[in-house]
Amino acid sequence: QVQLVESGGGLVQAGGSLRLSCAASGRTISTYRMGWFRQAPGKEREFVAAINWSGESTGYAESVKGRFTISRDNAKNTVYLQMNSLKPEDTAVYYCASGISVRRMEVSSFYDYWGQGTQVTVSS
Repeated sequence: QVQLVESGGGLVQAGGSLRLSCAASGRTISTYRMGWFRQAPGKEREFVAAINWSGESTGYAESVKGRFTISRDNAKNTVYLQMNSLKPEDTAVYYCASGISVRRMEVSSFYDYWGQGTQVTVSS
């Protein structure tokens, strides 16, 4: 079992930045693909970014490409999401997820473990 705990969310003005962290416990995540998803009120959960076990391969949703950066520190069992140039439409609850056999990083059903989420609110 892997437990994931997100932190770093909050209220920020448009154009600002936040860095989300996802700390894992229970098992090392060094061999897991890690992903970030988000869910806005009244909308379905959507893919944001993902990173492979080594950190050498990343992927992003078109809506965040060039603004968000995913990274990981396997020694700390932690994954990060640096969010710059935030927009009001980025407002959502952000979830961290991990999985061993993630054949398609943008598909949430391939991920085995999920955190509780952290709220990000971007004001205009």
